[in-house]
Amino acid sequence: MAKANNLVIVESPSKAKTIGKYLGDGYVVKASMGHLRDLPKSTMGVDLSGSFDPEYINVPGKEDIINDLKRAAKNADTVFLATDPDREGEAISWHLKELLNLPDSKLRRVTFNEITQKVVRQSIQSPRGIDYALVDAQQARRVLDRIVGYELSPLLWKKVRRGLSAGRVQSVATRLVVDREQEIRAFIPKEYWTLDAKLSLADKPGSFVARYYGSPKKQELESEDQVNAVIADIAGKPFTVVSVKRSEKKRSAAPPFTTSTLQQEASRKLNMTPKRTMAIAQQLYEGVELAGEGTMGLITYMRTDSLRLSDEAMAEAADFIRERYGESYYYGKPHVFKTKSGAQDAHEAIRPTHAYLDPERVRSSLTVDQYRLYKLIWSRFLASQMANAVYDTVSIDTQCAEHLFRSSHQSIRFSGFIAVYEEGRDDEGEALGSPLPELSEGDMANCTGLDKQQHFTQPPARYTEASLVKAMEEKGVGRPSTYASIVSTIQDREYVNKADKKLFPTPLGEVVTQLMLERFNDIIDVEFTANMEQQFDEVEEGQRNWKDVIANFYQGFHREMVEAEAALEGQRIKVPEEVTQEICEICGKNMVVKFGRFGKFLACPGWPECTNTKPIVERMPGRCPKCGSGILKRKSKRGFAYYGCERGADCGFMTWDVPVAQDCEKCGMTMFKRSGRGRNKPFCVNPECEHFLPEDKRGYYKKPEAAEGDAAPAEEKPKKTAKKAAAKKPAKKSAKKAAK
Repeated sequence: MAKANNLVIVESPSKAKTIGKYLGDGYVVKASMGHLRDLPKSTMGVDLSGSFDPEYINVPGKEDIINDLKRAAKNADTVFLATDPDREGEAISWHLKELLNLPDSKLRRVTFNEITQKVVRQSIQSPRGIDYALVDAQQARRVLDRIVGYELSPLLWKKVRRGLSAGRVQSVATRLVVDREQEIRAFIPKEYWTLDAKLSLADKPGSFVARYYGSPKKQELESEDQVNAVIADIAGKPFTVVSVKRSEKKRSAAPPFTTSTLQQEASRKLNMTPKRTMAIAQQLYEGVELAGEGTMGLITYMRTDSLRLSDEAMAEAADFIRERYGESYYYGKPHVFKTKSGAQDAHEAIRPTHAYLDPERVRSSLTVDQYRLYKLIWSRFLASQMANAVYDTVSIDTQCAEHLFRSSHQSIRFSGFIAVYEEGRDDEGEALGSPLPELSEGDMANCTGLDKQQHFTQPPARYTEASLVKAMEEKGVGRPSTYASIVSTIQDREYVNKADKKLFPTPLGEVVTQLMLERFNDIIDVEFTANMEQQFDEVEEGQRNWKDVIANFYQGFHREMVEAEAALEGQRIKVPEEVTQEICEICGKNMVVKFGRFGKFLACPGWPECTNTKPIVERMPGRCPKCGSGILKRKSKRGFAYYGCERGADCGFMTWDVPVAQDCEKCGMTMFKRSGRGRNKPFCVNPECEHFLPEDKRGYYKKPEAAEGDAAPAEEKPKKTAKKAAAKKPAKKSAKKAAK
């Protein structure tokens, strides 16, 4: 066996495992487990006197990883830094270089757009140096966000509520949700009416419905009086077909996924949050053990804004389409999509690494979520290279007493790409209409009924996670690598809540947004934030110095901070209380949400006369397996989620497993699943059911019991116990001191 004298450092253990199998002997592959150096959490960590030099420290708790990598790097002839192919990955490689004291002669930087044996080996043979422009762009973002967060957050603590934090891009995302909510509140509905005529042909069988169009130009019916006037005009009069237009309509496939469109579509079709989508995509990118195939990355790198596809990928897709669907379903040539202006275009679009790895072929090797997301990516990519869908459309105008009524319908003639995939929509699709009889100009029809309906215009729809990501992309707020964390953060900080897939600003979110608008308008301005992203791009392209970008920003920001602190001296901004539907049993008032040391709770607004309080609990699907009552989600004293019967101690049921909406097909009782991530297959907890799954087989980690021969001698146990007690004693004192 050849000596392993090459060290390859990646970010995650799963990626290390996959790449290690591809490279074989001569290479040792280790994982850094993400960042090993970062700004300190307890202090600003940035010199604000003018140099803006960051102070990087080793990430606490990663000493063992750092020491292991130092030993491995010292013994290696060459060190390949193979972190992710983006700004953050480039910065991690640079930190590794500094941390491990790697000379340029020993260092090689490699990136993998896809983790397959061919690409990994090709990349190892074509290394480069560290791209310091990418590192500087990441440093600029990191330092700027640190300055904003660490200077704004203390102000929010003092003026609004303890524990709050502010972020540069997250504040803008919150503002988008708040602005939409204000649009909805200010919206004034406008009345309009529709009038449908049910028509029956006079000389041949057939009937259809036509909607009022105009007289004869298009006209909206704005009141019932206008509708009644039309009805009076056409009463008892025949309808004549005056126009029959038939045409062919073609529809092209959507382009392959970018990060943004993947998050949007996964939210619409799979009900996955952007954060969950990116976590599953990371697993598919890093590699999955496939039965009969070995370990393989299933998709290309998932943080991208490019629509570009490699020639090899498009050729492989063409062969697959011809073989499975036939020549007529192929687009006819490689279907190239134009990437929007302003995109970085550093990587390909998100696609499967091989078209022949269709989802059903690999399904048995994937978790449920991995399969669903992979199928979405594979289908979208394949459809992008397929022929257009073709529709037959017909539009018929009928006239009665100078009033025009219109009917339309479309039917699919050739499915094309729709045989594989059809893009989801945030809004409702256009109605296709009912099938129409064979009509010709001059045909006569009689009205057999009229249907008039009142409508009101609707306010703009609230953002969903999908449409918020779309809005951020369109407005230039954030970048592909940040969308998921932004949407997740504004909900974690309770500036935005999600209900029925819609995003609502909380009273806290509205108060903080208003404060930011009044005192830090630039920070929360969409165009200003988009301009900052453009400046980071210019740093990446080598056109600007990153410290100049920070200096130009900080000058205005610091001035606004000083002015805000002076203007708000002695003030405390009150957050409106959130009124709930929970009724106080003592005085009958609607309880409100309060914040305490341990988070949110319900309290009676009648304090101090009424001191009733309650914990906030979440109702879960399913029924208690002991008594059939509802199940509530609660938190233990240490903050861990558990699930118990709503009757509490009267029933006594409690479990760490998560109840699901699915019932056991054998006994009909509620099923549960293991908490945490993974396959999480539901199981039955009824011991009398043949589908019952005992606790020791539910997949939880069980600490192995010490073998009898491994037990410590009896006389040594008190010594170890005393040592532990001595070590814990100071910590206990400091905990008491902190509590005081």
